[in-house]
Amino acid sequence: MGFRRGVHQLHEARMRGFGFGPGFPGGGWGGPGGHGHGHRGRGGGRRQNVRAAVLALLVERPMHGYEMIRELESRTGGIWRPSPGSVYPTLQLLEDEGLIVADQPGEGRKRFTLTDAGREEAARAAEAPPWQEFADDTVSQAQDFRDAAFGIMNALRQVGFNGTAEQRTRALEVLNETKRKLYAILAESE
Repeated sequence: MGFRRGVHQLHEARMRGFGFGPGFPGGGWGGPGGHGHGHRGRGGGRRQNVRAAVLALLVERPMHGYEMIRELESRTGGIWRPSPGSVYPTLQLLEDEGLIVADQPGEGRKRFTLTDAGREEAARAAEAPPWQEFADDTVSQAQDFRDAAFGIMNALRQVGFNGTAEQRTRALEVLNETKRKLYAILAESE
């Protein structure tokens, strides 16, 4: 029970640390300005960032929703990947406002294009697109954090499956001490 709880807590910490929770660059659930993923896509600021990102992408070329999600993930080094639950309602809203139009070639995915009315707002969004909030050093550091966390998870998995009861107990102590030290680092800046 204690080991599983420790693994679950580490998983939650990893998810929060890599853009799926509060406290990552940009502030919150996975995206710029504290928005993005999950539990994902609710709230006015989140919608604004997704809205601006969608419009800025459409300045470049017509795209379908999933392509936009992949493109945003790519441009932020995997830090921000808006959920379909935030992108598709935003697309519908923009379509309802007459800023974009969808075409559906054959039976494929809807591809969205800016309308004349949408080009002005899209041009403003493209001047400072939300993905620019992720500087190269932030993306690089996120990858370093991600690599370290996956390494820790692999080591923890090995201890959990192959370790003795005493080794698992010691591993849990290390995890709890690490957690305290990480929070102490945050406390230093306050």
